[in-house]
Amino acid sequence: MQTRTIKSDSLLLVAAFIWGTTFVAQRVGMDHIGPMTYNALRFIVGAATLSPLILRRTNKLGGQKKANPKLLIWGGALAGLALFGGASFQQMGLLHTTAGKAGFITSLYVVLVPLMGLVLGHRAGVSLWIGVVLAVVGLYLLSVTESLTIGRGDLLVLISAFFWAIHVQLIGYLAKRASALRIACIQFVVCSALSFVAALFTESIELNAIVPATIPILYGGVLSAGVAFTLQVVCQKTSPASHAAIIMSLETVFAALAGWLILHETLGLRSLAGCALMLVGLMVVQLPPLLGASPKEHLIGP
Repeated sequence: MQTRTIKSDSLLLVAAFIWGTTFVAQRVGMDHIGPMTYNALRFIVGAATLSPLILRRTNKLGGQKKANPKLLIWGGALAGLALFGGASFQQMGLLHTTAGKAGFITSLYVVLVPLMGLVLGHRAGVSLWIGVVLAVVGLYLLSVTESLTIGRGDLLVLISAFFWAIHVQLIGYLAKRASALRIACIQFVVCSALSFVAALFTESIELNAIVPATIPILYGGVLSAGVAFTLQVVCQKTSPASHAAIIMSLETVFAALAGWLILHETLGLRSLAGCALMLVGLMVVQLPPLLGASPKEHLIGP
């Protein structure tokens, strides 16, 4: 069991690295196409990446179905809807903020997951409230100006964090009850379809604009969607929820580093202090045994 946990944690770290660096691909892709077009293409590529794996697995199992088809369809559709909300607001936010800041703000879903647990009747330990305070203060330093206004891009990414928290809850539930690959593929198709419809009404879809964005689309589709999201679904079966949340939150660090190295983004002392407080807050939220709370409060998923 310990070996399986170490393997899952290692694969989640790979997923966090891919997600963090994908913030750069998302920004570069929008130099050529709109956010909805990018997401539509990115997630359909992700679904196409998984299709051969699903067919191979189905043939290997002799076509046997291990999960309720209704659960797959409805669960995948709901996950796709949450994915659409998170990806859309995040992508639109990246038009107006940096990859590094977007990465840190997105990571607030780690704090929102246990907060949502309060609605379900879970108890709140000291660690949760300390983490929330640190994360909020960090967000203030990172995004709120001296005139007490938050940038449009940061606000959109903050909204996306709520959808990511819902998505994590759904995946935590579905990963234990259905085929991980099929769930991932269905949610990608649903998200891509919704993004395409949104793009038809809000953007101009042109082939000559899509071609220059091919590499960012493939990076976001094959690696971020096809590989990383699937690793999340698979690894949440065996990786403890606290491990998963902490490791996945490291995407913030990778996003900031990638933005600095590739896009030459910089953060001032105030922003760096905010990032540090947010990262500490994310860690503290996931330490209930050390601070007197029940570990069950912070599980990703029911």
